[in-house]
Amino acid sequence: MASDRPDADPAEDPLLILENGESYRNPTEVKMSQIVLPCHANHCGELSVGQLLKWMDSTACLSAERHAGCSCITASVDDIHFEHTIGVGQVVNIIAKVNRAFTSSMEVGILVNCEDLYTANQWKVCHAFATFVARRTEAGKVQLKQVIPYTQMEQMEYSLAAERRRMRLIHAEIITDLLSSSAAQLGDCQKYQNAVPAERTRVESVELVLPPHANHQVSTFGGQIMAWMENVATIAASRLCNAHPTLSSIDMFHFRGPSHIGDRLVLKAIVNNSFKNSMEVGVCAEAYKGGEPLRHINTAFMTFVVLDSDRKPLTLPRIRPEPVDGKRRYQEAIARKKIRLDRKYIISCKQTEVPLSVPWDQSNQMYLSYNNVSALNLMAARKNWMLTSEKNKVSLYTLEENHVLCFKVETHVSVPAEQTFHLLSDLRRRQEWDKTYKECHLIIQADEDDTIYRVATHSVRKAGKGHDFIMLASRRKPCDARDPYLIALRSVTLPTHPPTEDYTRGEVLCAGFTIWEESSTVTKITYYNQATPGVLPYISTDIAGLSSSFYSIFNACSHFLEVNKDSPAAMQLPVLGPIPATMVYSSHDDDEIYCHIKE
Repeated sequence: MASDRPDADPAEDPLLILENGESYRNPTEVKMSQIVLPCHANHCGELSVGQLLKWMDSTACLSAERHAGCSCITASVDDIHFEHTIGVGQVVNIIAKVNRAFTSSMEVGILVNCEDLYTANQWKVCHAFATFVARRTEAGKVQLKQVIPYTQMEQMEYSLAAERRRMRLIHAEIITDLLSSSAAQLGDCQKYQNAVPAERTRVESVELVLPPHANHQVSTFGGQIMAWMENVATIAASRLCNAHPTLSSIDMFHFRGPSHIGDRLVLKAIVNNSFKNSMEVGVCAEAYKGGEPLRHINTAFMTFVVLDSDRKPLTLPRIRPEPVDGKRRYQEAIARKKIRLDRKYIISCKQTEVPLSVPWDQSNQMYLSYNNVSALNLMAARKNWMLTSEKNKVSLYTLEENHVLCFKVETHVSVPAEQTFHLLSDLRRRQEWDKTYKECHLIIQADEDDTIYRVATHSVRKAGKGHDFIMLASRRKPCDARDPYLIALRSVTLPTHPPTEDYTRGEVLCAGFTIWEESSTVTKITYYNQATPGVLPYISTDIAGLSSSFYSIFNACSHFLEVNKDSPAAMQLPVLGPIPATMVYSSHDDDEIYCHIKE
């Protein structure tokens, strides 16, 4: 059953008490709890992923409609990684709430937990993000009200929602470019003995959309379409392995168009490729009514594994692709696997688990940029910063959590925020005000928002080596008035720029600026840095109170900005050709349990 009680989730935020003595409740939060019955399960006694997707979509839709005040439809779903299966007799608890609203669309966060009623144990199953669009009313297009974040967790999700939205908007184009360039490098398909013909795995099924499959606006539930697609994909996967496969994750996808009551939905699936322990299944959903031509609803790529009694993945038979289109799908599946590896490696890891420097190439550019900006947003949203010292209107704060030291420097300047953003975005000009910078060279202009620099700094000690850094700088303008300008910095590695004998290679995990417009002429600048061994020598004496060098640096920054506040906007950086994407494949042909939805 679904509940409209907007209780705060204690797993995400501590219970907050308002001034009137009542506990805080998110106004958009909706909860659903379902006990898994045999009718919801497969023959292994596990909850069908299709059924779970329907429950998740329904809960998220209720949350979206609670905020919008009108009917909403599912537009897209981001990556979902299922961490556990759910058995008969266990309880599924789903919590959905709107993270952020844009003009007529909104992002809804969905958290799924499983509960064992006999042991009282609970565990996380998945965390997903869906985009819903408010339907037009008789008065015209809907203008959604803004979400007001209240808790620290809500503020984090509010900030990250803008970055996730940016990634969704460019996702289709980037994936298409990567697939075309990567698949061309792969050459002919490998041939294996005893390979299973792909044609043997082909499945086609038709479904009639009836009133129980649709919402109150007679449109088919997005979750119902996903459930039907998962069903035919499972059949195709079973025909390859002659066993019951498990769908472990679903990638970002968009619905291309709606279907309605009375439509016939044609669903087609085939195994595109099989690896050592996983297989990719392509699924297509099309709709028609009467003599109308087929309408494309969705195309998905789902990855399955087969687990033994110890929940370990089994080795799968290899696939022999069909000529022409089958070979194309076979090669693109290999390229998609590389993309999934990058995405899982960079985005799915917790910030503390991400290595300091990650190799950069075209295939992971979008995900590294997302990780870069998200890490800065998360640091900026943290509470409990302690004021260490203050001088000449420059404040130094520190924060230590989980044995990680972070610091931030805050000051105000009488320069418009946009001009401040342009001046600070080009790291080549930082040596004009930051005495620790010795030189800075632009290496790659990946796009208008992402640039890679090589930065060299002076030595802290006499006769010692200086440090050099290969840094990705990601710029973001505000999505709306509630966002700052952002300049996020983190280390990456490039094969063209290995460490040299003249410098000690330093690394930056998370750093950057937030730039807030407080008025048309006054701007608040905050610089953040998560201290790493390469950075600590430059700030340790300031944090210990033994020097005040950072005051002079940020006073120089203020002077630099004010001197240049009337100069023309920062010049356009030259667009340099990015280094070729390097196709690096895991020696463990096993891992990825993802499904990618082709736009």
